Amino acid sequence: MSSLGICHQQRNKVRFTASCSTRTDQKVIFLGSKRFPQIPHSPSSRASSRLSRREVIAFAGQQSWDIGRFVRTLYFFNGPPNPLKIVESIISSFTGSASSEAPKKMETSDVVLVTGATGGVGRRVVDVLRKKGLPVRVLARNEDKARSMLGPDVDLIIGDVTKEDTLDPKLFKGIKKVVNAVSVIVGPKEGDTPDRQKYKQGIKFFEPEIKGPSPEMVEYIGMQNLINAIKNSVGLSEGKLLFGLKGNLSGKIVWGALDDVVMGGVSESAFQILPTGSETGGPTGLFKGIVSTSNNGGFTSIRTKNFTVPEDLSAYDGIELRVKGDGRRYKLIIRTSYEWDTVGYTASFDTTKGEWQSVKLPFSSLRPVFRARTMTDAPPFDASNITSLQLMFSKFEYDGKLNPTFTEGPFELPFSSIRAYINEPVTPRFVHVSSAGVTRPERPGLDLSKQPPAVRLNKELGSILTYKLKGEDLIRESGIPYTIVRPCALTEEPAGADLIFDQGDNITGKISREEVALICVAALASPNAVGKTFEVKSTVPFSEPYVIDPSNPPPEKDYEVYFKELKEGITGKEALEATPA
Repeated sequence: MSSLGICHQQRNKVRFTASCSTRTDQKVIFLGSKRFPQIPHSPSSRASSRLSRREVIAFAGQQSWDIGRFVRTLYFFNGPPNPLKIVESIISSFTGSASSEAPKKMETSDVVLVTGATGGVGRRVVDVLRKKGLPVRVLARNEDKARSMLGPDVDLIIGDVTKEDTLDPKLFKGIKKVVNAVSVIVGPKEGDTPDRQKYKQGIKFFEPEIKGPSPEMVEYIGMQNLINAIKNSVGLSEGKLLFGLKGNLSGKIVWGALDDVVMGGVSESAFQILPTGSETGGPTGLFKGIVSTSNNGGFTSIRTKNFTVPEDLSAYDGIELRVKGDGRRYKLIIRTSYEWDTVGYTASFDTTKGEWQSVKLPFSSLRPVFRARTMTDAPPFDASNITSLQLMFSKFEYDGKLNPTFTEGPFELPFSSIRAYINEPVTPRFVHVSSAGVTRPERPGLDLSKQPPAVRLNKELGSILTYKLKGEDLIRESGIPYTIVRPCALTEEPAGADLIFDQGDNITGKISREEVALICVAALASPNAVGKTFEVKSTVPFSEPYVIDPSNPPPEKDYEVYFKELKEGITGKEALEATPA
């Protein structure tokens, strides 16, 4: 192995020499003037030992090695690594053998958070999720009440949506979906029985009042606090933009060249912004350079400086790049450590020459690579702790394999955006239990005498429905994939009655809490429920109790049939705003 620059350390001084080479046609570059201690050499390299102690030397097999660029590269990326690790990396890149084992499968989290889990709907949601074998976490204000009702081993977060300081986003790490059953507490003025029998009959049968925090605090401010706490965990429908020349996003990421100069090579790359280079004529990023195999090199790359705060992309399924291809194969490398010399989770991607294209790289496809070898014992990829990104064009693939599209010389890869994405089809990440009637208190021409008590008494109840609607709007504006369920009056009857799903906020009636819980859990898995708001009631009138025969229970419903018939964008506000549905 000739022409490789080897670092020797002695008394905290560094000397760069050539290893095992006595060729007379090599160029010798004399750099620096600082005195370094004499380092013993093997017989085959004694010629180099006769050079002045005041010089740092580097042998270049075919071209000069730019030690200045080498040092600038190291310091650009938060200081130099251990020189011995550089040497090990160089040697390993040429001597590493192919791995025979498959890397570990990247793990994902599917924890469902249930808020309002000690309420009538919430605790039933917890039961349904457990029966389906899904991991559940609960947000509750009262630990003793939650554990006595849901079991001593419940995965519990103690917090209150009306108190922002109790909702640290770190507590919600790993949560992928949310069923929100938090609601302002309504009870009879004259009091209730210990088992809340009056409440369970529905507010139609007693004079109600608000118990505890106001509707504004629970339904509106509480919703703001909850969305802020879980937004990073559950993700956005349009994904999370990491790089894009929109607003100030381009300034969030600082790119620098990281080329084979770190192993003695002479390839060189750069990151630029083209003011009119995108497919729409706007600005775009550009990864460009000249790649050479001289001095045993063969790769160029641009890498971001370590992010000040790691990016949490655990809500997403992969990275999508918008690039203009040149027919070559590139790599995306993602790191989850602030260290320089560490595992890079890597995926290769091909491009089509002359065409803008979207390249999706699932996190599940990432390969843990360290010093050009696949690391089968590397920890699973942690999408919640991304510290840097890197784009690379290289002669090498992995484990001794070569890039079939590699050619020496100049290259260019324009890229207009890098974003995290959610797999299609997108399913709801936030299912919210609201209430029928939220758009009716101010609706012109409405006969209030035919409306439920909550509509008639909206102002007396602290504008309960008004703030429920404001809370719904926060969800719709958040960008989170959502479903909003508006049940009519809730009862303690069993699930199983025939149902009516409607939109536009016009129906009245009743529905069992158990049925609402089943609908919420079904919506979590349904692409047809995304972005939809709907009311639901049973076909059984208030005057008739609904019972089932335990020996002949009703069949399980296929809620997908109902979800498919619903339309996006219909909320009932159309009647308030005089806009068509």
